[in-house]
Amino acid sequence: MANLPPLSLYIHIPWCVQKCPYCDFNSHALKGEVPHEEYVNHLLADLERDLPLTSGREVKTIFIGGGTPSLLSSRAMQQLLDGVRARLPLAAAAEITMEANPGTVEADRFSAYQAAGVNRISVGVQSFSPQKLARLGRIHGPEEAKRAAQLAAGLGLRSFNLDLMHGLPDQSLSEALDDLRQAIALNPPHLSWYQLTIEPNTLFASRPPRLPDDDALWDIFEQGDRLLTAAGYQQYETSAYAQPGYRCEHNLNYWRFGDYLGIGCGAHGKLTQPDGRIVRTVKTRHPRGFMAGNYLDRQYDVADDEKPFEFFMNRFRLLEPAPRVDFSRYTGLSEKAIRAPLDRALESGYLTETAQFWQVTEKGKLFLNSLLELFLAE
Repeated sequence: MANLPPLSLYIHIPWCVQKCPYCDFNSHALKGEVPHEEYVNHLLADLERDLPLTSGREVKTIFIGGGTPSLLSSRAMQQLLDGVRARLPLAAAAEITMEANPGTVEADRFSAYQAAGVNRISVGVQSFSPQKLARLGRIHGPEEAKRAAQLAAGLGLRSFNLDLMHGLPDQSLSEALDDLRQAIALNPPHLSWYQLTIEPNTLFASRPPRLPDDDALWDIFEQGDRLLTAAGYQQYETSAYAQPGYRCEHNLNYWRFGDYLGIGCGAHGKLTQPDGRIVRTVKTRHPRGFMAGNYLDRQYDVADDEKPFEFFMNRFRLLEPAPRVDFSRYTGLSEKAIRAPLDRALESGYLTETAQFWQVTEKGKLFLNSLLELFLAE
């Protein structure tokens, strides 16, 4: 038990009012009303089936993502979190995050979500430009985004996050920095500031918009990073910035190759077993199938030769040094198994190594894909 990684819980709420053209998450445009209580009952039944995989460990963090979790009624949220607490040992100081849209209805429920146990809200702002929001298929305006952030700030939650995108269709440097300044003015303890990428099977993939070129993107990143640093934010992951003491514990657990249960439509889980196997679970994607009681789509063990890549793919996104002992502790493999690719990474200047740690260099950050490819199974 002592050697099992920390455990988190991810809960997926699959519905949205409408599908955004850039979104490749498992989300479904709502036709009619959300089946609040019914879906929660299925979530808890799904959770019960997975309990044997947790080895009785306590859950350190919960993340409720989507879709749009804030479409769930406050009563259903209470039922959900009460149900989780009744089935799993939850750490006393567990971080419980919920994603929310800045729409008026959802924002009015924030305090009820807080009463149910949510102590961190992540608001999907994306941009403060009405034109850019329309282009992204977002159904809120800049004023609603600001109101939601102010509400979240006023609740005295343990933290809140704003999600902001850059590299938007036809976005100029000054527009991108203007978005960032408006976000910083709202003083969120945490900012996720990430670049729009065109994902397959999205509306943008079938009709690609014109995005800024690599030089423009680099300028946006460099100057934006300077703005954030000057405002007291520290970058700790590729697209995550936080004021000191406000990093997202749930995402840190993912990136440190911790374990997580995934419940709900299309949710993924990773669960280390006492015998050292790493079990991955994938849940049924479509609400219809899931709510017919067919929760599990597939379950499999991660092969030993895939563990190094999986470990470093997460670990090297974090800017903090990676403790060398974690590799063996979390994969069950000896460091000898990766000595050759490590030496190549060191020779290429992607990494530095001390007796305790590996650290990705500035060059390694720029060539992250090349660094990770060294650890791919033959």
